[in-house]
Amino acid sequence: MLPSFSPAATAVATPPPKPIPGGYGAPVLGPLRDRLDYFWFQGPEEFFRRRAAQYRSTVFRANIPPTFPFFVGVNPRVVAIVDTAAFTALFDPELVDKRDCLIGPYNPSDSFTGGTRVGVYLDTEEPEHERTKAFAMDLLRRSSRVWAPEFLEGVDGMLAAIESDLAAGKEGGASFLVPLQKCIFRFLCRAVASADPAAEDLVDRYGLFILDVWLGLQLVPTQKIGAIPQPLEELLLHSFPFPSILVKPGYDLLYRFVEKHGAASVAVGVKDHGMSDKDAINNILFLLGFNAFGGFSVFLPFLILQAGKDAALRAKLRDEVRAALERHAGEVGFASVRAMPLVRSTVYEVLRMNPPVPLQFGRARRDFVLRSHGGEGFSVAAGEMLCGYQPLAMRDPAVFDRPDEFVADRFVGAEGEALLRYVYWSNGPETGEPTKGNKQCAAKDVVVATACMLVAELFRRYDDFECDGTSFTSLQKRQPS
Repeated sequence: MLPSFSPAATAVATPPPKPIPGGYGAPVLGPLRDRLDYFWFQGPEEFFRRRAAQYRSTVFRANIPPTFPFFVGVNPRVVAIVDTAAFTALFDPELVDKRDCLIGPYNPSDSFTGGTRVGVYLDTEEPEHERTKAFAMDLLRRSSRVWAPEFLEGVDGMLAAIESDLAAGKEGGASFLVPLQKCIFRFLCRAVASADPAAEDLVDRYGLFILDVWLGLQLVPTQKIGAIPQPLEELLLHSFPFPSILVKPGYDLLYRFVEKHGAASVAVGVKDHGMSDKDAINNILFLLGFNAFGGFSVFLPFLILQAGKDAALRAKLRDEVRAALERHAGEVGFASVRAMPLVRSTVYEVLRMNPPVPLQFGRARRDFVLRSHGGEGFSVAAGEMLCGYQPLAMRDPAVFDRPDEFVADRFVGAEGEALLRYVYWSNGPETGEPTKGNKQCAAKDVVVATACMLVAELFRRYDDFECDGTSFTSLQKRQPS
C-alpha cells in the first residue's frame, strides 16, 4: 500500500521543506539496476510502490528508463511523484517546462514526425505552442458535427465483424482488438483529417498497422512489453533507440494520404493558423495517430473488458442507457450520453485505474517547494525532471475510498463529481479546461463522450455480452420489449 497522509486541510502549520528521499546510485550501475527493476524484476507499478514504501514518502528520487548503454544524452534521474497533491505541480506552467519530455527524459527523434517538432513536444512558453494547440482545438471543433455519426458508423462495422466471427464459432470467441482499431482509425481519419481511408486502398487496409509500428518504435524503449522472454527483451528492445527509417515508407504513405485527401483540414492550419503545409500535415498525423488512435487503442479495450466481466454492472448500465435513449428519440450522441451518469462514472473509473498515458513529466523551471498532503514540502532544484506515475497517484488513499478497487459509481452524485478534480489522465484535472496556454489534452471532453457512446451503442444493440480477455464470447441481441 502507498503511505497515507492526512489531507492538506487538516494541516495546522506548513512544515519547512526537506530533502527528497531516495537516490540514484552509482553512475551506470544505479540506472541499470533501476531499469532492470522497472522492466524485469518488479514491473512499473511495483517499482513505484516499493520505493514509496521504502522511503515512507510519495515523493522520492529514482532513475527512469531508458538508460545505458546506447541512449546518449539521456539523464534518467527523476523526482517521482505518486500522490494527488504533489502531482498538481506537473500542471503548473509557472513551475514546470514541458519541452521535449512527453515520454520522459528520452525524446524520440523528430524524424518520426517528418522533421516537425509537433505541438505536444513544445513548452507553453515557446512561440509555436499556442499556434499548434489552437490548430488542434480548431480541428476538434470543426469535427464535432461529424464525430458521433462517423464513430457510430465505425462501431457498426466493428460489431458486424465480431458477430460474424462469433457465428463462425471461432475458438476462444471473437477478438475485438483489430476490429476496434479499424473502427478507430477510419473514424478518426474522417472526423479529424477530413480524409476517407476508402479513397486509398493501401491506407484503408494497412493504415492502422502502420500507426501501430510507428507508435511502437517510439515507445518501446520506455515500455515493458512482455512479448519475448527476459533477458532478450532488455537486450533487444530496451538498450537502444529505434530509427525512424524502419517506418518511413509507411509514414510517407499516410503523409501523402492526408496531403491529398485531407486538404480541408490542412488548409485550416495553413490559412487560419499560419502554418506551413508540412507542419500542418505532421501535426494532423500526430494528433490522429499518437494522441487519438494510440490513446483510444489503449483505453477502450480496458473499458470493454471491465464491463464484460461484471454482470451486475452490465445490467445497471443497460437500464440507464435505455432509459436515457428513450428520452432522446433512441439516438446515441453527445446529448444522450450526458444523461447517463453511471456510464460516465464507469468511464472515469476506467481512466482512473488505467490511464492511457501512465507517466507525466515536466522539468522544474526554477527552485521551488513541492507540496504533498498535509503541507509536507520537498525542495526541488531548477532543471530537475519531475515524473508523476498516474496509476498510483489516482489511487491515493488520502483522497479515494477503496482506492485499489474498481467502483463504477464512484463519480456519481455531487460528492462523486467533486472527486473528478483528482482524475489526471488528460494532463490536467478532469474539472480543468484545455486552453491555448496549457498542456491539457484538447480532446479531453470528447474522449469521455466517445467512450460513453461506445457503451451506449453496445447496450442499444445487445441485452448482454461477455468477454474473455480481449475477445467477446457472447453477444445477446436485444429482444423486443
